[in-house]
Amino acid sequence: MSQAKDLTDTQDESAGASKSRHRPLSLGWRICVLTATVVAVLLAVNQFFNLGFFIGHVLLDNHYQYLLVGLLMPIVFLVYPLSGTARQDGVPWYDAVLYVVTVVVLGFFVYKSQEIIDKGWEFGAPDNVVVVCVVLWLLLLEATRRAGGTALFIIVALVSVYPLFADKMPGPISGLSSTLSDAAAYHILSNESLLGIPMRALANLVIGFLIFGVALQHTGGGKFFINLAFAILGHVRGGPAKVAIFASGLMGSMSGSVISNVVTTGVMTIPAMRRTGFSRAYAGGVESCASTGGVLMPPIMGATAFIMAVFLEVPYIEVAVAAVIPSILYFFGLFIQIDAYAAREDLPGMDRADLPRIGETLRQGWQFIAVFVLLIVMLVFLKREVLAPFYATALLIVIHQVTARDRWGWDAFKAFLTATGNLLAEIAAILAGVGLIVGALSVTGMAGTLVNDLVFLAGGNIYILLLMGAFTSFVMGIGMTVTAAYIFLAIVLAPALIQGGLNPMAVHMFIFYWGMVSYITPPVALGAYAAAAIAEASPMRTGFEAMRLGSIIYFVPFFFVLDPAFILQAPLADVLAVTVSALFGVILVAGALQGYLIGVGNLMIHPVAGWLVRGLVLAGGLFLAAPGGTLLPLSNWGLAGVAAVMAGPAMAFALLVNRRRAVSVVE
Repeated sequence: MSQAKDLTDTQDESAGASKSRHRPLSLGWRICVLTATVVAVLLAVNQFFNLGFFIGHVLLDNHYQYLLVGLLMPIVFLVYPLSGTARQDGVPWYDAVLYVVTVVVLGFFVYKSQEIIDKGWEFGAPDNVVVVCVVLWLLLLEATRRAGGTALFIIVALVSVYPLFADKMPGPISGLSSTLSDAAAYHILSNESLLGIPMRALANLVIGFLIFGVALQHTGGGKFFINLAFAILGHVRGGPAKVAIFASGLMGSMSGSVISNVVTTGVMTIPAMRRTGFSRAYAGGVESCASTGGVLMPPIMGATAFIMAVFLEVPYIEVAVAAVIPSILYFFGLFIQIDAYAAREDLPGMDRADLPRIGETLRQGWQFIAVFVLLIVMLVFLKREVLAPFYATALLIVIHQVTARDRWGWDAFKAFLTATGNLLAEIAAILAGVGLIVGALSVTGMAGTLVNDLVFLAGGNIYILLLMGAFTSFVMGIGMTVTAAYIFLAIVLAPALIQGGLNPMAVHMFIFYWGMVSYITPPVALGAYAAAAIAEASPMRTGFEAMRLGSIIYFVPFFFVLDPAFILQAPLADVLAVTVSALFGVILVAGALQGYLIGVGNLMIHPVAGWLVRGLVLAGGLFLAAPGGTLLPLSNWGLAGVAAVMAGPAMAFALLVNRRRAVSVVE
């Protein structure tokens, strides 16, 4: 059986696995979900294209957002079971009640949206409205638990009730207190909590890209990119692992989810790596690192990057452009490590006969490239980031229906709508819950006081504050989704770093990157553990392999936060200088970590001396990659000189030993 056929089979299997969280629905409930999804998409199209419902009627922002939440959030109670394990006997009565109550409650706020603004109810709502606010507050918490998990629910629940006892907390976390009625009204009726930055980002920007991602996968985009990766790289040294980088990077960029990316591509790339000699743990580590990096890679970086654009009040394309060099450094380091490992272990590529052909793959999937070109043109040149994903989605579906052999029938179209509805409902519930955190910090005044407290604790030292930020982001990334952790720290930590004189874009990107670190870092390493399950490897060992393979992610955030040239916010000459230097530094770091350096060979030339050589090459690589004139009082040239002094003799010694060994083998 060819590799292309294997891919199709495993893609179907992974799709089935990803749906296991969702409860099977009867016809009546499926109609409810499909109807709500279609109306929500049409509502967003009406809002973005300013159609005015074709009668000139324009919705208020809160009216639109209440409508969107009212259409999407109730779906959570239908598709996500109470216990987290999908039931086969339909929707139980209590979930049906929750669904109906959620629709009615949000319908009430849709009806009252004009009155909420005119009468300023967020600071003084009538008693009957307060009761409805409390009910919706509780419903939001339960929807967050089902969609985002228990850990996120606990954090959101505790922080959302914080205003009730903020004045009783110890000094550093003390704030202004509110009554239950005032807190409930502020959470539900103001523009700072339920309708705050997270929901505004979804309603006004993210939703189009989520729909595009689902359309791309359901029209075969995932299969195309994996086939293309195998056609280009499958035959080279360590080919399947390099395929994982390419395919998982692109898939992660589409889905914005590390775990779903691992499940989707890992079921095919991990067995292929195993067949060519990679160990189970190493194969799992490669896949988890590649899937994690996909969320960091433009042009589509997941919901967090879009929310970052809203926080910074810049077009999303500026965030995507800023992420280009950091993501290149991350994937380049991963690629070099894999190549070094494959060279050291003499791991071959796959037989060309088992791989798809490039020409045939491009002929069958040219539409995906065309759609990406359209998307990039509209994002970069036309600056139409809000409308771009809708045009791209429409073009993709039209081309697919006209040219594809597997064009959608009615069942496939329903599957697309169902997947869209499930994804939008999940994201809406999570972002609505995270909005409660934003509201709690806002109403208590904690957002400002925590910033001052952090600066005080760091003694005004920006480097200590950065280390505190990295650690806090990592810990928050363990307990929350990356989006939730980013939003919390963007409010609390980012202003403190910016006050210290750091670039705002670099600061927010720093928090984003360090929030992602938890996916490949033990003891949690959720991405690595998901890959370990597929590879049938030790989760902890897979986590440590992922940590080593993805090690560049620990350094790159410090590079770009200390020198904005890494995020393209500097003169072109500076950008080129730091990028080239960092690329060579990454080669040395990757070679030292794997014990094999391109052009030099094996660095483990001796059981003891080999570690010294690797240590010197690693240190030299870090000095070469690091930006000058920041943490170390040396220019880029000075750092390059230090790197040459440290790594040069070690590399020369290893090269000499390897050549002598090669000569002795020949003789």
